[in-house]
Amino acid sequence: MKSNETSHDRIYRRLQRKFDRHVTGAPDSPTFLSILKLLFSPDEAGLLEKVPIRPVTLEALSAKTAIPPEDLDEKMTDLAGRGLVIDFMSRGKRYFSLPPVVIGFFEYTFMRTRDELPMAELARLFDRYMKEDGRFARSVFQGTTQIGRSLVREEAIPEEDHTEVLDWERATGIIGNARTVGLSLCACRHKAGLLEKACDGPVETCLSFDFAADTMIRSGLAKPIAAGEALEILETCKAAGMAQTGDNVKRRISYICNCCGCCCGMMTAIRHYDMKKAIVPSGFIMTVDETKCTGCGKCIKACPIGVIEWKPEGEAAPGGKKKRQVRVDPDACLGCGVCYTSCKVGAITMKRRDEAVFVPETAFDKMLAMAVERGKLAELLFEDPENLNHRALGRMLGILEKSVPARALLAVRPLQSVFLQALLGGVRSILK
Repeated sequence: MKSNETSHDRIYRRLQRKFDRHVTGAPDSPTFLSILKLLFSPDEAGLLEKVPIRPVTLEALSAKTAIPPEDLDEKMTDLAGRGLVIDFMSRGKRYFSLPPVVIGFFEYTFMRTRDELPMAELARLFDRYMKEDGRFARSVFQGTTQIGRSLVREEAIPEEDHTEVLDWERATGIIGNARTVGLSLCACRHKAGLLEKACDGPVETCLSFDFAADTMIRSGLAKPIAAGEALEILETCKAAGMAQTGDNVKRRISYICNCCGCCCGMMTAIRHYDMKKAIVPSGFIMTVDETKCTGCGKCIKACPIGVIEWKPEGEAAPGGKKKRQVRVDPDACLGCGVCYTSCKVGAITMKRRDEAVFVPETAFDKMLAMAVERGKLAELLFEDPENLNHRALGRMLGILEKSVPARALLAVRPLQSVFLQALLGGVRSILK
């Protein structure tokens, strides 16, 4: 019996190491192994250890695992329905991949109510794993390229600036341009509720779009809704003091979350671990008209990450009248505009930042940038570097050229076949 337990432990440890290859990582911890044991049987853990991070067809996975396609399809369909693998259709073929912890199987576990799982126990374990020593937060949010970005409240932008706001910067634009919209429970708020720590904000608030929505609806992780209903949810969440965050890309945006400072994992990382860059800020920043500000302090209470504070006492307002005034940390401000909604005297607006905020074009570019920053380009994204095509290689070179040299070196050092040879041989000439 003891040998079987040891063997199973090894299986789960190997799966942990596989999850850790994702750009957001999964640091080793007894708590994380306990999570894996609750979610996966030993046989499932052994199977998923063989599932690539990059999408793979059923046929290719069958050849890799030596499991007949019919049997494998049944196993993978069950795992996908439980939110433990990602499956999707593309050009008539079905693909599978191993999800990260976040955004991945943590969210998929808590995006709906589940009777077949010990949800309270899982909530306790996930909460401990995410907070126990800060390693998970540092793994997820290291670097400057992040999973999510802040979305500004459009009503907080001065009218003269509206024409400069692009659709990918606007929550209403993202919703309005979506072909399919899915609605799920907020995983963070649902988890907090299971621990009796949630705020009283609405829970059914997570929106997914198009490709992501199709996949989640098919797997039962989301329900389809009309764009009008999504806009109503958006307004309800704004009224409840929630900030909007979205997929940190410009094209094919996959989700919008409605986040509170007490339950959101990203905002918790900012508040408790001083990780100011855990969420990429919007292109806007809070601006206060001190002639209108009454010093009520409502914006301080409303800020979801607590970066608005009182100015030092003794600083006089315009006109010499002494009254309390507020200020925001410009390096930490998300540019979400929650403060604007809290201000009842019209003293707050959101102005365009002096320096543009970098947002990757696509999910591919985002993952590349994150992998370079984390030194995981080879091991995470390209399990077979010999198969790199010229297009992918060109995209990587573009990311590497914009990277800190030390980080770029860390990223390319493990890639010793086609990539390195092409890099050294002046590949740009053949990529045109």
